[in-house]
Amino acid sequence: MTTDSTDDKGQSPRQTNRLGNETSPYLLQHAANPVDWYPWGGQALAESRGQDKPILLSIGYSACHWCHVMERESFENNDIAQLMNEHYINIKVDREERPDLDEIYMAAVQAMTGSGGWPMTVFLTPDLKPFYGGTYFPPDDRYGRPGFPRVLESVARHYQAQRQQVEVQAQRLTDFLVQNSDPLTTAGDLQDSLLTSAPAQLASNYDSQFGGFGEGPKFPNSDTLALLLRIWHDTGDKESLQIVTHTLGCMSRGGIYDHLGGGFHRYSVDEKWLVPHFEKMLYDNALLVPVLLDAHLATGDRDFRRTALHTLDYVLREMSHPDGGYYSTQDADSEGVEGKFFAWTPEEIEDVLDDEDAAAVLCRFFGVTPQGNFEHGQSILHIEKNLESFAKQASVGLDDLRSILERGIETLREARQRRIAPSRDDKIVVAWNGLMASAMIRGYQISGDQRYLDSARHSIRRLLDDFVVDGQLRHGGLGVSIGLQPAFQDDLAAMVGACVDLYEATFEMNWLASAQHLASEMIDVFWDVEGHGFYYVRDGCDDVLVRSKNPFDGAMPSGNALAVEALLRLAALTGDQPLRQCAHQTLALYATAMRESPQACPRMLSALHRYLRGDVEITVVGDASQRGEYLRKIHAHFIPLRVLAGADPGVREPTSMPMLEGRLTQAAVFVCQDQVCSAPLTCAAELDTSLRQLARGITT
Repeated sequence: MTTDSTDDKGQSPRQTNRLGNETSPYLLQHAANPVDWYPWGGQALAESRGQDKPILLSIGYSACHWCHVMERESFENNDIAQLMNEHYINIKVDREERPDLDEIYMAAVQAMTGSGGWPMTVFLTPDLKPFYGGTYFPPDDRYGRPGFPRVLESVARHYQAQRQQVEVQAQRLTDFLVQNSDPLTTAGDLQDSLLTSAPAQLASNYDSQFGGFGEGPKFPNSDTLALLLRIWHDTGDKESLQIVTHTLGCMSRGGIYDHLGGGFHRYSVDEKWLVPHFEKMLYDNALLVPVLLDAHLATGDRDFRRTALHTLDYVLREMSHPDGGYYSTQDADSEGVEGKFFAWTPEEIEDVLDDEDAAAVLCRFFGVTPQGNFEHGQSILHIEKNLESFAKQASVGLDDLRSILERGIETLREARQRRIAPSRDDKIVVAWNGLMASAMIRGYQISGDQRYLDSARHSIRRLLDDFVVDGQLRHGGLGVSIGLQPAFQDDLAAMVGACVDLYEATFEMNWLASAQHLASEMIDVFWDVEGHGFYYVRDGCDDVLVRSKNPFDGAMPSGNALAVEALLRLAALTGDQPLRQCAHQTLALYATAMRESPQACPRMLSALHRYLRGDVEITVVGDASQRGEYLRKIHAHFIPLRVLAGADPGVREPTSMPMLEGRLTQAAVFVCQDQVCSAPLTCAAELDTSLRQLARGITT
């Protein structure tokens, strides 16, 4: 089971199981467990079949707090490990490396228990069919959950003594997974009522006191907020706008947001957004930034802009690979304690600032008290009053307060960096990187900060150069090591979207060519020719139980929805109607899903919104200086359905760019919607008037 290895400093030897040769930080965290872990693969599956032992499949990720807890309590326990080794073939999976396996078996656990999460523990027959599972199991009976040793013994006994019942249960769950792999796919008409009925259903679970949806735990639900913002732009529905701005405001002031370093934690355990699970996920921040920036454009609220750019600065500073690409997660724990890196006491702030008055102001502003609002008398920074209200209450001038906060926040952040930081998973996941590159580009368009565009360009260039092996895009990599796993469908969909964004930000034709190439690969490999829509895994993947097609958003947006949005934009730019036809067929396939479960597929509804309303085509012609002036005007307005094309006047018209046809004779902006185009707009005042009409009178 074990092999000799060395510690991180190359010194004393230690024992490792089969995970010692893996690259995943999550798998390596378990390499010294006494559990005889296998990585997912042919050897483990063959051993299960050969020994006729059930598989114990444990799925998690490196930043997961309860994954660490279960490891310490159970997987490092020799007695529990002995039970696991005796009765099971034990397989450890990083959900970020194999999101396809995570999706399948999470659906099984949710069907069995009514809920899901990580760590996920699933018991499979040798032919990969699940028959029992759950999430975290404690080492003994507690929290209303059975102890893990009792579960291990009971499942093993049941598997041996009542095999027929196990097989029946496994087949029932498998039948459910097959059905669930292509849910609610009764093709229907793409009617406007799918959009108009959505706001009431989305608002039915809205928390009018604290923002967000439902009770704790609360997740950001970025795609739902983005959809509501589009609906408000479309209809003027004030309730939709209120839900968005109230929720984003509560989140940005709450403890779920890192007020010192920037970036959002994964979710809040309470309804007030105060106490988060402290891990930071790249995709959460990639999805929140564009919503915050759009809310800023829609309302003029600069706090949304500041929070979004602060988040991008965090990613540049702490989550960016020097050669390009963005890291996947930061841990919740440091020194074995969740949240220790992020929480403060009044004494700690006083020691760092060395200014009693400034320390008192910061403690009051961020709610740091002697009693604390977290564990061990510590406080999570949060904001209860806006600057104006706090300044009045504290009898501090507004400019003085801003100065105190600016200096104090930077001093506290620098002091925090001297603490033992949470570990970081340096894995680069392609789909997440595509979304973050798009967020960076949005930040550049709003702020004009070249760093954001440079980062996106650098990252996507690296993925297109280094992550393509033997002509095939890979799902991810770590450091200089590129993974063997081929890209999943959402990897390609997110990359198509990012390349379209890069074209619109730079008007460099190579990015449009890359988007077309990736879209072609996605259709060739994942498109269901008979039933329409996109499969998540490519044909011929023989180590998955089912090949799913899913319109529903989870922690990540649905790959089908990402594809539809990207294909519609690419078709508008290139005139490639087969791309639009793929998008139409996918939307029609999921019309029932959008009607019956809008809360579960907001990203698909946003794509439907673009399809039904049509693009706002904006063509920008001029030299670099002229285009820059025009684009600053364009980016100052919230126009969610816009598509941008541009070039220097007098250049040869690209044959694949209908938006440029006949328009390269003079410096001007052309705005088209519903096949009706404006006259050439040549001065800033004319352009601003036209844009304000598209933005429905929204001020910024």
